[in-house]
Amino acid sequence: MVTLTATASDKLKGLIAEEGESGDGLRVKVVPGGCSGFEYQLTFDKPSDADEVFEQHGVRIIVDRISAPYLIGAEFDYEQSFQGEGFVINNPNSTSSCGCGKSFQA
Repeated sequence: MVTLTATASDKLKGLIAEEGESGDGLRVKVVPGGCSGFEYQLTFDKPSDADEVFEQHGVRIIVDRISAPYLIGAEFDYEQSFQGEGFVINNPNSTSSCGCGKSFQA
């Protein structure tokens, strides 16, 4: 469903160690909003019985069932450049996105 690059996994492991709690994973949620219709909400959380949970490179990815169809095939990466650094989501379900890349249309 969702894949993490090794670079994104390494960054997430560090962030979870600093900011998360034992047993936390990356919760990825698609919510209405942004200038293109939908936006990603990323938090550290523990899974519930209603979630889909995947593990890659030692990081748990938690997706609720409503968000899951929007994330099939999505790849999460972490990039650093002279313009800044942050997570980049390459989502094949996105038909367009806003200029800043924070929201998308499906």
